[in-house]
Amino acid sequence: MDRIASFSVDHDKLNKGMYVSRIDGDVITYDIRMKKPNGGDYLQNGAMHTFEHLFATYARNSRFKDSVIYIGPMGCRTGFYLLMRNNVSISDTIALVKECFAFIKAFSGKIPGSEKKECGNYLEHDLEGAKLTAADMLTVLENWKESNTSY
Repeated sequence: MDRIASFSVDHDKLNKGMYVSRIDGDVITYDIRMKKPNGGDYLQNGAMHTFEHLFATYARNSRFKDSVIYIGPMGCRTGFYLLMRNNVSISDTIALVKECFAFIKAFSGKIPGSEKKECGNYLEHDLEGAKLTAADMLTVLENWKESNTSY
């Protein structure tokens, strides 16, 4: 089989940030890298799960909600994938991600979709861990721009 593009990225050189992973027709896949690959520090399941609920809730209620295709964690627990239609510019997507992360950092209250009838693992959430991750990534992305999105 052919080697897929994401396995061709040199993970030894990859740092935290937001990257354009691939463009397929009208879909842009973003690699939002929240942990240094193979660094020994990974997203913890509860925090990652809560982060996913809050990230998806905000993005799918934003002005770009009709262009959000998918938001989900990486299996390696170093970040998230965000798939967007290309009718949203890379700069606007960076701004959206920053808005999402600010929302997560400031969030208090009941986690959306965290009831047993709404979630397949409703007991494993960690709001404080999600908030710490969001705060860290806001620092990483503070001056991020389109020119930073290439691997």
